[in-house]
Amino acid sequence: MSNTSQEFDKVIAVCRQLYINKMKDYGSAWRIMRLPSLTDQIFIKAQRIRSLQENDVRKVDEDETGEFIGIINYSIMALIQIDKGIAEQPDLDVAEATSLYDEKVLLTKNLMEAKNHDYGEAWRDMRISSLTDLILQKLLRVKQIEDNKGKTLVSEGIDANYQDMINYAVFALILENKLQ
Repeated sequence: MSNTSQEFDKVIAVCRQLYINKMKDYGSAWRIMRLPSLTDQIFIKAQRIRSLQENDVRKVDEDETGEFIGIINYSIMALIQIDKGIAEQPDLDVAEATSLYDEKVLLTKNLMEAKNHDYGEAWRDMRISSLTDLILQKLLRVKQIEDNKGKTLVSEGIDANYQDMINYAVFALILENKLQ
């Protein structure tokens, strides 16, 4: 699993750098987004990945890599929003936003390592298309929880679903082997 830990770190390093660069370009404008809006952004990216996986013809010359990175970064932003709440105006500088990003990544990586131990890294034998479907399933769950105003009877909360989406997207990028 130490190899998985290193691969996770490599993928996150690429995602983190893009997040920082976008923070420098746009500031923390994303802080005004409500959770359902972030969920919808992730949904669009996951749907695009599925479309790219299913269609033989592509009208835009892009692959899934950028979309998986977007899923990771938007999910981390959603985890930050859960903790900090929605802002009326951008309110984070690059340093604070990056610190919050790193905090959420660490919690998510710890979850990944615990689940990897219990599941025996079963994801390594999965298809990337299956990981995409799992992300879409998690998104539909999150949408339902959001529609239920955050109330669940027996299910894990929204934050655990975002963390799972991050980990599934990281696994897909590791399997793609594009960021190694």
